[in-house]
Amino acid sequence: MDQDAKKTALRMIPYGIYVLTADDGEGNVAAATVNWVTQTAFNPPLVVVGVKTDSGAYGIVKQTKTFALNMLGKDGKGVAFAFFKPTKLEDGKLSGQAIHKGSTGVPILDAAPASVECKVTSIVEQGDHHIVVGEVVDAHVAKPITGRPDTRWRRCTRASASGKRCVSPAN
Repeated sequence: MDQDAKKTALRMIPYGIYVLTADDGEGNVAAATVNWVTQTAFNPPLVVVGVKTDSGAYGIVKQTKTFALNMLGKDGKGVAFAFFKPTKLEDGKLSGQAIHKGSTGVPILDAAPASVECKVTSIVEQGDHHIVVGEVVDAHVAKPITGRPDTRWRRCTRASASGKRCVSPAN
């Protein structure tokens, strides 16, 4: 398989930016920026999310079978960057971001324009990211949503072997 072609083709799949949050109820709270997310059913409402298996968030989600998916808009880049590293809960904030508890006890980011709370129905354990299937049990819209959420093609981080750089459709 041509590795450059594979990378280029897979990077053309549009992604959004989300923060998955989880709480085990025993003082362990975790969050991770994720982008492999999609809705898979209307009835019941199901979402799937790819979660890195060595992350703190994955361990809590697997144990508690609950999580929140916080949707970020175009102005959510700073929030996303806060969760690229291990989460810290200090002064009632998660990695510096204000939170509140949802109906299932999971943390909801105050900065997220919308979020859903989910109960895990299954986990597909293959690869370095496991696929978590969650049934949406509660939904929140914190502020009016204008336009489409921020979805885009993933940019290449390195030049391809041919020397060309991959870019999003806007470029």
